Amino acid sequence: QVHVVESGGGSVQAGGSLRLSCVASGRTDSNSDMGWFRQVPGREREFVALITWGGGNRQYYADSVKGRFTISGDNAMNTVFLQMNSLKPEDTAVYYCADRVYYVPGGDEWKADNWGQGTEVIVSS
Repeated sequence: QVHVVESGGGSVQAGGSLRLSCVASGRTDSNSDMGWFRQVPGREREFVALITWGGGNRQYYADSVKGRFTISGDNAMNTVFLQMNSLKPEDTAVYYCADRVYYVPGGDEWKADNWGQGTEVIVSS
């Protein structure tokens, strides 16, 4: 059973930075993609960033965070990070780390099999 734990959330002023960390212990597939999602109360969870391990590290981002957020990680340590710079109030959300992330073309959405409990990020103006 995969156990996903995030850390690093907090409060920051607009323009500031935060770094989120995630460990997914118990992974059985070293090629499973890992990523970050976020959710605001009353809205659906949305994709933020993805890192792929198989075939070389690749990163994918939601348009809303491109150029500001960077996903990185260490596959051998089952760890991923999300460096968030130039934060905006609209980045305020609960951020979730996920393992075994995959894209559903028919639904045009990203999903995942294993989720963390979430860490809250608050950006004040």
